[in-house]
Amino acid sequence: MATECKTDIHPALVGSLSKSPSAERIINFGPGPTSLPKGVEQKIADSFNKPELTSLALSHRAPEFQVILENVVATTRRVMNIPDDYEVLFTHGGGHGQFAAVPLNLCREETDVATYIVNGTWSARGRDEAKKYCQVETIDGSDPETGAFTTFPSLNEEDINPESKYIYLCSNETVNGIELHRLPKLPKSRSHIPLIVDASSDFTSKPIDWLRDGVGVLFACASKNIGHPGLTMTVIRKDLIGKDKASSLCPGVFNYTVNSDAGNLWNTPATFNIEVVGILMNWLEQQGGVEANEVRSVAKAQALYEVIDSSLGFYGTPIEDKSLRSRMNIPFNVNGGDEELTNKFLIQCWEMGVVGLRTLTPFGVGDYLRASLYNGITGEDVSVLVDFMVRFAEANA
Repeated sequence: MATECKTDIHPALVGSLSKSPSAERIINFGPGPTSLPKGVEQKIADSFNKPELTSLALSHRAPEFQVILENVVATTRRVMNIPDDYEVLFTHGGGHGQFAAVPLNLCREETDVATYIVNGTWSARGRDEAKKYCQVETIDGSDPETGAFTTFPSLNEEDINPESKYIYLCSNETVNGIELHRLPKLPKSRSHIPLIVDASSDFTSKPIDWLRDGVGVLFACASKNIGHPGLTMTVIRKDLIGKDKASSLCPGVFNYTVNSDAGNLWNTPATFNIEVVGILMNWLEQQGGVEANEVRSVAKAQALYEVIDSSLGFYGTPIEDKSLRSRMNIPFNVNGGDEELTNKFLIQCWEMGVVGLRTLTPFGVGDYLRASLYNGITGEDVSVLVDFMVRFAEANA
């Protein structure tokens, strides 16, 4: 007789995002895909109650979609102050697609050199993908003894090959909790090398000085701060686009020049996702733009870090350098990683509708919980978590 398989694992301990029967609402602190601002979600819902076809049904060749596309690009340029020196593309394959697209577009030969600054999980993944297409040199930001990523390495002239086709970094490492609140300045002798930025998780949360910082390519997969999974915004400096720039191995779907020449319509783009980005950018503009959004981001993160730092060690976070602490993804543990207390913390959070602090990933559950404070999280949402953390510490310290 077959034995019935039983499980008593609580939903909170396997990363459930379902609503608890006792919760009035759900606050999703997940690292992505995650929730959009309520005003944006409402705007999307309202679009389905109109007699016109939505972008779910519009042909990408239809003039109605062309208007949507042009408006999204124009609004994004205004909100993020993107100069005319840059092309805005909507690309496929997420951030992982750009891990391959960057070297395939900027390294014509396999002998070309690229420099990768590795200070966390995602820059390491980008580096490892690039090794298939070019000669990679690494500036390693890990601790030489533990291998942990807790800081950002110095960018010294002697560490950057002057023949590098580009210098690559991730401006916010979601897993490790390290963020560059402003892009680093390269040594003057290396400032001619284009900077490639994976800004998937912090795009729109702070201003970018595109030309002064030497940004060559910046990409952001949509599912953190600007939209839904299945779309990546890729911003490329126009001097890096041209028929003789890319490797002959570069597929057309990843080729910046091909897609730029086709006006984002070389093949069918993610039409609905593009419209959602436009709705989000309109919302940001109405909320005061990227500068005002940075003020909100700072306030949300500060509220959570203050609870962690004032808890007398009951809560801990791995990044001691406050100038590098991520505003977007805040890792923290409970009582030094006490498993029983951590599970109790997660269960009580789930029961009150606070979810997403632990997710099952290819990297496991990790040593830390994470609160991700993307655009969909409000200051009031953070206050709910902060107030609970204070009460939990008082009851369990």
